[in-house]
Parts: sequence; structure tokens; C-alpha cells
Amino acid sequence: MPNISFAEQVNHNFDRAASLTNHDPSLLAQLRVCNFVCRFAFPIERDNGKIEVIRAWRAQHSNHKLPTKGGIRFSNDVNEDEVIALASLMSYKCAIVNVPFGGAKGGVKIDRRQYSDAELERITRRFAFELSRKNFIGPGIDVPAPDFGTGAREMSWIADTYQALNNEELNALACVTGKPVALGGIRGRTEATGLGVFYGIREAVNVAEDMKQLGLPLGMEGKSVVIQGFGNVGYHCAKFFTAAGAKVIAIAEWDGSIHNPAGLNIAEVDEHRKETGSIVGSPDSKQLDPSCDALELPCDILVPAALENVITDENVDRIQASIIAEAANGPVTAAASEKLFQRGVMIVPDAFLNAGGVTVSYFEWLKNLSHVRFGRMEKRYEENAFRRVLKLVEGATGTVITEEQLRVAAHGAEEQELVHSGLEETMSTAYHEIRALRLKLGAPKIDLRTASFVDAINKIASCYGDMGIFP
Repeated sequence: MPNISFAEQVNHNFDRAASLTNHDPSLLAQLRVCNFVCRFAFPIERDNGKIEVIRAWRAQHSNHKLPTKGGIRFSNDVNEDEVIALASLMSYKCAIVNVPFGGAKGGVKIDRRQYSDAELERITRRFAFELSRKNFIGPGIDVPAPDFGTGAREMSWIADTYQALNNEELNALACVTGKPVALGGIRGRTEATGLGVFYGIREAVNVAEDMKQLGLPLGMEGKSVVIQGFGNVGYHCAKFFTAAGAKVIAIAEWDGSIHNPAGLNIAEVDEHRKETGSIVGSPDSKQLDPSCDALELPCDILVPAALENVITDENVDRIQASIIAEAANGPVTAAASEKLFQRGVMIVPDAFLNAGGVTVSYFEWLKNLSHVRFGRMEKRYEENAFRRVLKLVEGATGTVITEEQLRVAAHGAEEQELVHSGLEETMSTAYHEIRALRLKLGAPKIDLRTASFVDAINKIASCYGDMGIFP
């Protein structure tokens, strides 16, 4: 397959899955196309007084459910093709994990490292203003979130700008997710994508039949992991994999890669990065030779957690992992994915695996609409009910339960615990749905990526069917 654009790769995967369905070709054509793309060019004043024109995009792929949902990234590599492709993936992703949003994505073409905090704030607020003016943002219209190069701070600027422009809207805070907790965010959002990756892979490695085919033991314990990208997603992947007994043997970043066959200490790597700005030189680690690509190291699980198109025709034959966990969007090209599948490599696809972020964004959106913190209504009631049960057990058995034991055993769920529980349920259910569909479609000829796209197509098509469109 010749080199094709990111959007064409997404559509290639869609077409392959669509050929396995019986839906009306007109409906499939509608599901494939991006509904709206808005291009922006706006001026901002630099700190030195010069005026610079900033280019940006917002794409809404599918409005079968509202609002549409998707991150905003700040990157010099942003272009219209990428934004459309990522918006498409968001539609399919939301459908796969049963989150009631359409797909959207936004991008601002800047290298954020070249701008001061004050300049970034002006860019973010002006983009939010332009989105509002074009009716491309709102709690029931389109809800952005953080992505590459953005975070809670940028989301708070967007929320504040939207509120200023819509000061009579009661649910204005629900216009964006990924906000700081104090400004309407939700506990558990920071680690959501990485934790979702962990939950998805945990389900995969606990299926005995699949692990037998890969020649791997059951479960996470002892599995070797290589992670490419040590940003928010990569760090939390490493943290949760290690806590479950896996060994993170290598981490790759833009300025160098480190490894330790016995397993890296993730807390020490993170601390070293905070102190020095780099993972290179972390305690008990060796820097990989620049000629050695961490992606090509032998391992059980490879986690590309940075940008798209890092595994291509050029390096696919050198990939030695048994499982590829697509924590980033589109890290494996369509052609490389097919080659790896033919070699027996299991690819757990991005359209499912990195849906943790949008899942918890959904929880935050619900929290903003309900105007109440999760757990506030039931936490004390649960604790008191658990205490009554434990006291009955104590009286019936003669066992003395200490106050400390009561406190631990009768603990009511906090917001973060409820968020983690909801995310775990979402990822577990979705994985087994797509795995069951893969078996139904005729595994081993069908991979998980194709099954996940078929699942998304079926679910979105059913929305049109329920509306009496394309029955």
C-alpha cells in the first residue's frame, strides 16, 4: 500500500469494516464523511508587540449524537487532514465505548514551546472566541477537551471565555472538559487515558485462548513493556502496568530513550524528569544508543503513546512485540497494521484502547450538567449502611471489630473511586464486545481493529435507523 494520508488510513480501515456489514451504501457514505470543518485564521499580539496570524481548525465528523466531542491540540504538525482523521476516530471511539457523543477534533498550528504563557492564553482565548462566534462550542453543541500540547489550564481559559460570552447560560461550564477540579473538573480525569489503556490491556492478557495463541502466560504479571512517549498518557500507562506486576523495560522520548531489562522505577524516572526536564540519566537506567529504536526492542507489550504514524512500512519488519497497545491515535499505519496481523501480532486498536479520556470527559460533562459532585449524595449513607451490617456481624459472631477496621471496611466511595469504577466497567465491557464480534465475523481472519470499526458502524447506523433514516 503506498503512503497515504492519516485521513485516508482511517477511511481505509472504515472501508474494510464496512464491507463486512449489510448497511445501505448511502448510509455508509454518510458515516464515512466529515460533516463540518471550520478553518480559522486570527491575529494575536506577541509579547514584543508584533502581530502574528494563527491558523486553526475544528472538525465535527458526525452529529448523530450531540454534543460532538474531541480534544484540541497545539502542534506545529496540525493540519486539516489530521483534524478530520482524529474527528472521525472520535465518532467511532465514542460508539465503541457506548459514550453518547458525536466525534470532533480541533487543532491550533503552533509550537507551544515558542510562546510565553501570556501568549498561549491570548491564543487559547481567541480560539475559544472564534469557536463561539461560529457556534462550534457549547454544552449541547460541541465540547472540546485537552489533547497533545494542551491541558487543564488551557481548558480553564476556554471555559472562562465561553462563560463571559454566555453569562446567562446555567450549564456554561459543561462547554469543555478536562478542567481543573476547582473549576468544574472531575477527579480521575488526569490519569483517565492511561488508566483506560491499562484496563483494556488487562482484559486482553486475561483471555487464556488469546494468550495461548501468542505464546504468552496469562495475566499482567512479569510481562515486559516498552513505552514510546512519557507524557501524561505514557507516564500513567507505565505507572499502572508496573503496579500490576509488569516490567517497563524501556521508555522512549523525543530527546532520548532509556532501558533496564530488570524494569525501570517509574517514580524515579518521573522525579528525574521533573528535576532535569529529561528522562535521560534516570537512576538505574542506561541510555539507548541513538541508532537503536526503542520501538524495535523485543518485548511482550509495546505501547506507542505519542503521535500517529510511528510504526510504518519502513520499520514494521523490525517490530518484535507480541502485543501492540495503541495508546496514541493512529500510531500504526494501515499497511503496517495488516503486516503485523499477518505475523500474528495482536494490536489492541486506538479506537477502543485510548477511549479512557473521552469516557471520563463524559462523566465530567454529566457532573457539570447535574451541578453535583459524584459521591456527595450517597457516600455517607453507604458508610453508615456498611457500619450497621458490620455491627450486626460483630454481634452475631462475637468478633470485635475495631474502629480502624470499621473505618476501612465501611468506606464510602469518593468521586475518584467512582470515576475509576465507571471507567473500568466501560473498558471491560467494550473489549469483550469487540472480541465477541471478532469471533462472530470469523477470527482469525479478522483483527480487533476491523471488529472495533464494525462495532462502531453498527452502533452509529442504528441511530439513523431509529430516526427512520436509512432503515
